[in-house]
Amino acid sequence: MPDESKSELVKRIGERIRRLRKEMNLSQEQLAERSSLHTNYVGQVERGEKNLTLETLEKVVGGLDISLEELFRYIGPMDKQDALGQIVELLVERSVEDQNMALNVLKTVMEWEEKKQ
Repeated sequence: MPDESKSELVKRIGERIRRLRKEMNLSQEQLAERSSLHTNYVGQVERGEKNLTLETLEKVVGGLDISLEELFRYIGPMDKQDALGQIVELLVERSVEDQNMALNVLKTVMEWEEKKQ
């Protein structure tokens, strides 16, 4: 893997960690404490300056109280742009509240469609 794509992946992981931390209303200090890491290190990870080891990644997801699957869910680009991929792309950068609202709208439409039949 070329160095450019490695650093791009590290940046995307850091951005994802930052986004999740902010959605949880955690400061870098709080995440560092919950993850047993130094605050400066968390900042470097979020800026894509540090390449995480698996052990450190495990600490971070533990501090965020999420699974590795949830962390990596939207890291890679979607190769297949089917309807589901387009929906994910629209929602991935939105807040949790917006995502929940979209889910409720989708459920309402599906229930309405089922009642028609």
